[in-house]
Amino acid sequence: MATAVLPGPEHVVNSHNSVTVGRVGISAVFRGAVDAVNRGATALITSPRWGRLVGLGLTQISYVGRRSGRTIRLPVGYRRRGQQIVIGVAMPDGKKWWRNFTGDGAPLTILLGGTERTGHAVATRDPRGRVSVVVSLAD
Repeated sequence: MATAVLPGPEHVVNSHNSVTVGRVGISAVFRGAVDAVNRGATALITSPRWGRLVGLGLTQISYVGRRSGRTIRLPVGYRRRGQQIVIGVAMPDGKKWWRNFTGDGAPLTILLGGTERTGHAVATRDPRGRVSVVVSLAD
């Protein structure tokens, strides 16, 4: 029976945000898993068959990144309050997307009931460190 050989200390590199073993960064592996989950959630949300059911608590937002200028699409959990949508950001210190909406906020598009709606989003952090993004829908 073969024995697994773990890399020696010379093959392990630690940095402030990732650990690299050999040539594969753990953060890169995690990022790949997150991307796969996001693709699967987006497929369910936008599916004609499952979208209405899944879309009761999950939706897709799209926005243009402040620094990159790229259009970004993400699945997010949300709660609706009249003409406002509240998106809670889990583990906000490990995510960057919500920072596009700090200060005066920025426009975005949100998928609701199979229809894309435009709105303006503003991110805030409460005293306990929780972040929420409030989207005011356009009429």
